[in-house]
Amino acid sequence: MPVLILTARDRWSDKVQGFDAGADDYVAKPFHLEEVLARIRALLRRATGHAQVELNCGPVALNTRTKRVTVNGNPIKLTSHEYNLLDYLMHHTGRVVSRTELVEHLYDQDFDRDSNTIEVFVGRIRKKLEVDIIQTVRGLGYMLSPPT
Repeated sequence: MPVLILTARDRWSDKVQGFDAGADDYVAKPFHLEEVLARIRALLRRATGHAQVELNCGPVALNTRTKRVTVNGNPIKLTSHEYNLLDYLMHHTGRVVSRTELVEHLYDQDFDRDSNTIEVFVGRIRKKLEVDIIQTVRGLGYMLSPPT
């Protein structure tokens, strides 16, 4: 379990104590929420083995640093929601990801969970990639796997 310390103590000796106590990261006040969220995402990627910059599934490559997606080296234009959905699926390649899990990852808590936007985004991504890597697992969700 990654540990992030959020504190008002900003002396270097406090930071050293925090890291020596087992912290993986240390943020002192004042801080921007966006920075904290980015640090949390980085900690979670490292903790789950997803710290690599480029993710691949068959001919599809997703660069997490540049936010670029290519198929056989050709760039593909995705909206931010399409990119985030594909990114999440690529981080969970080979595992069924439920529609609910995708909704929770992409949207705020007050999002209408009965909406069919996930299905629409998956359809758009399939059309843009022109590669059959997103499988629908009936009644369970979606799974990313290389084409056979």
